[in-house]
Amino acid sequence: MELREIVSARRSYYGLGRNVGTSDEDIISAIEDAVKYTPSAYNSQSQCVAVMLGSEHEELWGIVEAALRRKIGDQRYQGPTEEKISRFRSAYGTVLFFDNMTRTCEMGDSHPSNVGNFPVWAQQSSGMLQYVVWTMLEDMGLGASVQHYNPLIDKQIRERWSLPSDWKLIAQMPFGSIESPAGERSLEPIGERLKIFRGRELNREQDERAGTPN
Repeated sequence: MELREIVSARRSYYGLGRNVGTSDEDIISAIEDAVKYTPSAYNSQSQCVAVMLGSEHEELWGIVEAALRRKIGDQRYQGPTEEKISRFRSAYGTVLFFDNMTRTCEMGDSHPSNVGNFPVWAQQSSGMLQYVVWTMLEDMGLGASVQHYNPLIDKQIRERWSLPSDWKLIAQMPFGSIESPAGERSLEPIGERLKIFRGRELNREQDERAGTPN
């Protein structure tokens, strides 16, 4: 698809499965490119990713389930929460997004006039990376959504997969085949969200191209 088509087609899918026709190698290659080429402030490159597939993916959502049961209790977990986690577990895989906090802090130390901005810029870069990965998955015919069970699961995730202690978990993206349609999309009128300010000289040029008399 063309980029504009992919952007408009991308949705949050919660009914995900494992009927994936794309190879693991192609999925991983796309995510590698996203990590390499997504921009970051001062080229800080503090964004990191872990991709969970197969039994590793299932174990991840087992960790989420256990953490939620401890927090809210078995009785409250049953019902909508249990159904939601079960759907995520039924997906093909999960992308975990992290920020390398050591790298982010080092960038602040190297640029003291902007030291307070680097944590904010790191979050912005993570958002861009999440969107790039999401869009690439959409282009491969895969559905995904973004979830945030951090910081509830941070410690268990780092320990289980021996991830660096300075990797701060930001988001989780379960993905897989689209087994049920996305919900209804409600869009606010674009005129309430987008404003165009055109200089007079541009208006004149536009009129001249259109053949409109001044």
